[in-house]
Amino acid sequence: MAFVFKALIQNHKRQLSIGLHASPAASTLFSLHRFKSTGAVAERSPVFNENDDVSFPTLDFPGGRVPFTAQMKFISAATDRRIPCYRVLDDDGYVLPGSSVFEQVRQEMAMKMYSAMVTVQTVDTIFYEAQRQGRLSFYLTSFGEEAVSIGSAAALSPDDVLMLQYRELGVLLWRDFSLQEMANQCFGNKGDYGKGRQMPIHYGSNKHNILTISSPLATQIPQAAGVAYSLKMDEKDACVVTYFGDGTTSEGDFHAGLNFAAVMEAPVVFICRNNGWAISTPVSEQFRSDGIVTKGQGYGITSIRVDGNDALAVYNAIRVAREMAIKQQKPILVEALTYRVSHHSTSDDSTKYRPTEEIEHWKTARSPVGRFRKWIQRHGWWSDEDEHQLRGNIRKQVLQAIQEAEKMEKPSLAELFSDVYDKVPSNLKEQERSLRDIVMRHPKDYPADVPV
Repeated sequence: MAFVFKALIQNHKRQLSIGLHASPAASTLFSLHRFKSTGAVAERSPVFNENDDVSFPTLDFPGGRVPFTAQMKFISAATDRRIPCYRVLDDDGYVLPGSSVFEQVRQEMAMKMYSAMVTVQTVDTIFYEAQRQGRLSFYLTSFGEEAVSIGSAAALSPDDVLMLQYRELGVLLWRDFSLQEMANQCFGNKGDYGKGRQMPIHYGSNKHNILTISSPLATQIPQAAGVAYSLKMDEKDACVVTYFGDGTTSEGDFHAGLNFAAVMEAPVVFICRNNGWAISTPVSEQFRSDGIVTKGQGYGITSIRVDGNDALAVYNAIRVAREMAIKQQKPILVEALTYRVSHHSTSDDSTKYRPTEEIEHWKTARSPVGRFRKWIQRHGWWSDEDEHQLRGNIRKQVLQAIQEAEKMEKPSLAELFSDVYDKVPSNLKEQERSLRDIVMRHPKDYPADVPV
């Protein structure tokens, strides 16, 4: 009897599946129903119960058939079992049994990934010190999160459009955004593509297919969904990839962007760096859900949780996510579990709200750079001598870029009012005249290196 019942249930599920996904024509017809004002129609559909043959109807509701049930059951808020986290390397740099990702990352790629992670570390160290010396107004580092940016960037195509937040320096460097271009932006000189209008670390480059970073949280997420939809309309063999932190998921734009992407089936990969902290707010005080990955399911988005401190796992997950987004023309959500070893920014002191022991543990025992180094050394691709030489060379390049950026002239005061309107309106002209007058009357209160 049990065997017959299971067979009937399986047959019924196949019938429902055929009814919903039988053909492109049927799918198109079903999609059109979403835009019609139709009444809800109840149909008799055989749902078999093991104890009797009583049939329950299904509701042909806009959006899909919904089966009725005689049992009142609330959906639980959460389960004790959390969504597992995909990883390739353990903390000691050994490949986990059953993983084959190392077959896709050869020596040349692995060496480039490691060099890029070391570059990010070195740049962050020196620029952070420069800010503390008063040579920069602001800076923000990526310590502890290097594998997320490098692992993901290595899996993408130059044709993919990138919309970053502010811990993705590794993504820019992977796309050959030079140290000099980076320094020019942070120092706001004439070599800065933003002409000195933005605060430091708000990079952007048209030639690198990277839209300029914006300070307000989550603004890039609905924009990414829109850009991805335009790629879909133009039938481009590319996708949009946008990055953000766990704190961003508390913003309304996050939910609007995911819902738009899901409904319009836009080829976009959402990458969330869940580093445990939104400045001083821990994730335990941000949401009650199982992290970020479960939020994707709520919007009908295919999602995965990955070890963000494992560069190989991130690379593999993003490579597959990109392929799915383009071939299946749909959004993908990736939650990368990592840890923000650094302070939030140069304006923050994280020791005021978290123990130093916790920071030190993630900095040493759970370091993504250290883990990847163990893996390449085990293959015989790296040595202590290579390490010393690499870090020394990068340090020289970074210091040289800073020196060049500091010597370069600042953008003219007129650049504050350009590039917005084709013809500058009278009110902006008046503002410019007023500002010049104030600078001329109070020259000591304004930077002497800004051409007036």
